[in-house]
Amino acid sequence: MSGEPTAKKMKVSYVHDRENFTKVYETLRDELLNDECLSPADSPQAKAAQEWFKEVNDYNVPGGKLNRGMAVYDVLASVKGADGLSEEEVFKANALGWCIEWLQAFFLVADDIMDGSITRRGQPCWYKQPKVGMIACNDYILLECCIYSILKRHFRGHAAYAQLMDLFHETTFQTSHGQLLDLTTAPIGSVDLSKYTEDNYLRIVTYKTAYYSFYLPVACGMVLAGITDPAAFDLAKNICVEMGQYFQIQDDYLDCYGDPEVIGKIGTDIEDNKCSWLVCTALKIASEEQKEVIKANYGRKEAEAVAAIKALYVELGIEQRFKDYEASSYAKLEGTISEQTLLPKAVFTSLLAKIYKRKK
Repeated sequence: MSGEPTAKKMKVSYVHDRENFTKVYETLRDELLNDECLSPADSPQAKAAQEWFKEVNDYNVPGGKLNRGMAVYDVLASVKGADGLSEEEVFKANALGWCIEWLQAFFLVADDIMDGSITRRGQPCWYKQPKVGMIACNDYILLECCIYSILKRHFRGHAAYAQLMDLFHETTFQTSHGQLLDLTTAPIGSVDLSKYTEDNYLRIVTYKTAYYSFYLPVACGMVLAGITDPAAFDLAKNICVEMGQYFQIQDDYLDCYGDPEVIGKIGTDIEDNKCSWLVCTALKIASEEQKEVIKANYGRKEAEAVAAIKALYVELGIEQRFKDYEASSYAKLEGTISEQTLLPKAVFTSLLAKIYKRKK
């Protein structure tokens, strides 16, 4: 790679699994714990801060599916070939992948507070921990800061350091914009069904989910692979945005129909008045009488109100409509990926395979 010394080629082939990926997290976390702000922990106060910071990270960063983070290596290997990668290249790909997981942790801790969520990844939300509460607001700032500490430590001498910094800042802005659209389109306690349109919904999910969940890991892998063609990045963005929309629509479906034991959280989109794909679809096909049911019950916490919305979804065949959408969206994505020639198809197919017909 330009701007860096040639790294030693690996003698043993690398297996890209959760275990090896997690080892990189542990290395990065320990580096963060040894930052001069926290170390040496030569007083009870400093030691307590270091222990808190470790728990913030361990509780919130590595517990998810890790698809976003692990995808960076997959993209790099798809472009350059796994056998040709050096130890340094593998580590850098996984370090960038963990930066994405830290970004995800930052978003989720903040999002759970805003939504008043109860569980996340099969455990109480971080702010729901009795000792945490609103200290979580500072904790999610710390989680975001970890990204830039890692980038500085491991990429400061890299030719694409500025590009990577810009990519993370831009993606954070896009996602925050998506969250703003989400919160202002469907504020808790105020139901305005006129805002629940397909166009509004797709704009929210594009900014809130698609950029950081799909384009960011693909772009990171492309940067590490040395790709500079703007057309390739534009192509990746278009495919990833479509994939992200598909992923979020799945997420909305699972919020209503998924098993909390499997998805790791209790769905609250109906109670939280979310502008979800399900309610947008329902409103598009509902009779005036059925719209009145939505107006009377959507965004309410009472169990009978939630049950009334779910019963209406059954009446309208929303579950089958989702399955039809899933099949057509997958076929369209497969076609687009197959027809393009700018990037290896595996850049996208490995991501698509992980989300098609997922259960969590």
